[in-house]
Amino acid sequence: MTQLTLYSTASGPKDAPALLLLNSLGATSAMWDAQLPLLERYYRVIRCDTRGHGDSPTPPSPYSFDDIVSDALAVLDAHEVQRATVMGLSLGGMTALGLGLTAPERIERLICCAARSDAPAPFVQSWHDRLAKMEEGGIEAVWNGTIGFWLSEDTRRDHPEREAALRAGFLKTTEEGYRGCAHALMKLDYLRHLGEMRVPTLFVAGENDGGATPDTMRAMADACPNSSYTVVPGAKHVMNVDRPDDFSVGIHNFLDLVVG
Repeated sequence: MTQLTLYSTASGPKDAPALLLLNSLGATSAMWDAQLPLLERYYRVIRCDTRGHGDSPTPPSPYSFDDIVSDALAVLDAHEVQRATVMGLSLGGMTALGLGLTAPERIERLICCAARSDAPAPFVQSWHDRLAKMEEGGIEAVWNGTIGFWLSEDTRRDHPEREAALRAGFLKTTEEGYRGCAHALMKLDYLRHLGEMRVPTLFVAGENDGGATPDTMRAMADACPNSSYTVVPGAKHVMNVDRPDDFSVGIHNFLDLVVG
C-alpha cells in the first residue's frame, strides 16, 4: 500500500468537532467552497485534495481504495484528529464508506453523496471509455464529456462561475492521477460489506444524477444498518455545486446545522 502526504487545510474553530471533506474524481477541495460558511460555524473543517488532484502529489498508478482510504486517515493524523465526521462526494463518498468500514473507531458519522459501492460491467466500461478519451485528447477531453453530467443546464446558464471553478480544478488533475483513481473505481467492492457498517451514515442522491442514481443510492441505504437517505431536488452529480441551498437543507439535520 502506497501512502503519501496529501495537500490539506483546516478552518473553523480549533476546538470544534472535526469534519473531513473528500472531493470527487476530477475536483479539488475547492468544490466545497459554497458550504464552508455554514460548516465552519459548527466544525473544524479539514479539506484535502485526493492523490493526483489539485496540489497533492501524484504517485504512480494504479491506485486502490485501500490506498485512498489510507491517505485520508493520514490527513486526520496530520491534523491530530482522532475521530471525525466525514463527508465525501462521488469518489470521496466511496472513500467515506471505506473509512467507515475499515476504521470505524476513527469515524463519528459519515455522509456519502452521489456515489455507488460496486462496479458492474457498464460502470467499468464507462471508465475505460473516459481513459481512452484522455489518451487521445488529454485531461481536457475528459472534462468536455463530464460537465454535462456534473451540472444541470440551468446552473451552467445562470451560474457560469460555478462551471469555470470546477473546470479549473479538473484541469489540475494529472493524467496519472485520473488514471490511478479510475482503476480504483473499476475495482470498487463495498456493496457486499455495507451490512457490516457500524457508523451512522446518510446517503444523499441527486434527483437527476445519471451515475449514482437515486435508486442505486437507496439500495445502498437499505443495505446499510443505522442509515438514512435523502434526495436533493433537481440536482445532477456534483449536487453541492449544482444545488447548494437544497444540498445544505438535505444534510443539516444529520450534521446538527441550522440552515438559514
